[in-house]
Amino acid sequence: MDNSLNPLIIVVDDDASLRQALVFLLESVGWRVVAYDSAKNFLAELDEHSQQPGCLILDVRMPLMSGMELQRIINERNIHIPIIFLTGHADITIAVQAMKFGACDFIEKPFKDQILLDAVSQAVNRDLLWHKENAAKLTLSERLKKLSSREMEVAKLVAEGLPYRTIGMRLDISERTVQVHCQNLRAKLGINSAAELTQMLLLATKNSAHDS
Repeated sequence: MDNSLNPLIIVVDDDASLRQALVFLLESVGWRVVAYDSAKNFLAELDEHSQQPGCLILDVRMPLMSGMELQRIINERNIHIPIIFLTGHADITIAVQAMKFGACDFIEKPFKDQILLDAVSQAVNRDLLWHKENAAKLTLSERLKKLSSREMEVAKLVAEGLPYRTIGMRLDISERTVQVHCQNLRAKLGINSAAELTQMLLLATKNSAHDS
């Protein structure tokens, strides 16, 4: 099976009995699971998991490096992974801070199995969607990089709905040259119409605005 399509649930908790129980619970419903007894041990293998969809179940309070410290490092490395925090303490301040920095859920121990399983399902679904959208953005970016600066100029004017003749006048080139550029656009971008081109450029603009 292609593991890039098979979500991975990562458990990081220094409590051996809880860690083993979580692995058993998650595997019993079909999830692929890997577990670590410390944040530092997980960090050593973070890059191996950074491109896989899934989620991280993370204990807040651990020796040497806390869950919050690990979250900060993950954010600093600009790695996208949904985090579900577990805590044995009713600490609202920690919960608020964790959510502020991107945690997708916060569960107080002890908890019912179904609450955790529901949280994992929601986190994984969110991450699968993120990976799908990110892959589409990368594909779009690569396709647009194939265009020359002149082809991009033509593309933008075509997307505005301008006829070839007007585009030629705007760019001081012949109508025939505009047609050739449009043929190249269709070939390089794999599109068949001005409508597809318009949609593609709108999406690229939206992605650029969102990333900034």
